[in-house]
Amino acid sequence: MAPRTGLAAVSAALLAMNRTLEVRDVLQTIVSSARDLLGARYAALGIPDGNGGFAQFLVDGVSERQWKAIGPLPRQHGILAAMLTTATPVRLADVRLDPRFEGWPAAHPEMSDFLGMPITADGEVLGALFLAGKKDRPTPRRNGHLRAPATAPGPEGCAFTAEDEDLLRLLAEHAAIALTNARLYERSRELTIADERARIAHELHDAVAQKLFSLRLTAQAATALLDRDPARARAELRQVASLAAEAADELRAAVVELRPAALDEDGLLATLRAEISVLDRAHPARVTLACHDPRPLPAAQEEAFLRVAQEALHNALRHARPRHVHVTLGRARGVTRLRVTDDGAGFDPAAVRAAGRHLGLVSMRDRAAAVGGTLTVQSAPGEGCTIEMEVPGA
Repeated sequence: MAPRTGLAAVSAALLAMNRTLEVRDVLQTIVSSARDLLGARYAALGIPDGNGGFAQFLVDGVSERQWKAIGPLPRQHGILAAMLTTATPVRLADVRLDPRFEGWPAAHPEMSDFLGMPITADGEVLGALFLAGKKDRPTPRRNGHLRAPATAPGPEGCAFTAEDEDLLRLLAEHAAIALTNARLYERSRELTIADERARIAHELHDAVAQKLFSLRLTAQAATALLDRDPARARAELRQVASLAAEAADELRAAVVELRPAALDEDGLLATLRAEISVLDRAHPARVTLACHDPRPLPAAQEEAFLRVAQEALHNALRHARPRHVHVTLGRARGVTRLRVTDDGAGFDPAAVRAAGRHLGLVSMRDRAAAVGGTLTVQSAPGEGCTIEMEVPGA
């Protein structure tokens, strides 16, 4: 792709950076925008961890296979260290000839012309952008025996121009704002989640704990009545069953509000695949998953998709007695779609609503709506059920 130039290109890059508040999405947009805007073959963005390494190091222009072959994240040394400690832009005709250059792994692509720009805010270095390989300059050959010329070329020999440096500085200034805003949003969300978990813990104590206490007393009463009043004992045992069911419902309602750790660590697809694998082993029904275009989604959308899938699977396996439940997740024409289909008993959605039962449908619709999506239910007695959630622009 040829580099875009002019005010429209800069505006598009800045708008893209501010389109999301998810930190990783912001970082990836920054590095991709920088590479596109300046016409570089390669771009990277390093975020320091404060301990001599990088907390994150994102690349653009390097394939996933190449990135895996390169190996672990780089340490802060050489040019990278200079960028993060002095907070000074670096523009070089050949990075390999700089005294601070310390080499790279064997699988690393060959690079020569280099442009680096720190991302700073209030005197703090938030990260650094690295660009290499201006597209209008031929890619240097790998010879394994590079010799420095008698006089190393200076910045004036770099394919990246002074105008490129000014443009990247402008991008870095806005990147600092976008990254700071994303971090503030993430911190605010973490605090909100912490408050919500405290609320749920309080509800567990007030509701579930009380029911469990009543359950224990009722069970003790039933035990005492078994010999002298069997009829009353049976009534007490029925009450035990009712209290146990209520406690289970209360507990489940509280627990489903907690975002599972696996979702944060592994992402939606891996978490869903693991849960479906467990359900397939634990139930007589065959439970399967198919995924197309498994790109990452914003955290709120991933959680909504997971919760809807869990609720739909729970309903199918508990109530429908299916032989097969199939889950599909994919993206087409700008819409991410989750579909859970079973070949079980089915039901009449209108009759369920009229009876005051909702089988979690209200909760699923609320979750879909909260992330700008929709939920549809297709079912009829004896014809199984299909629950579909769609989120545009995901």
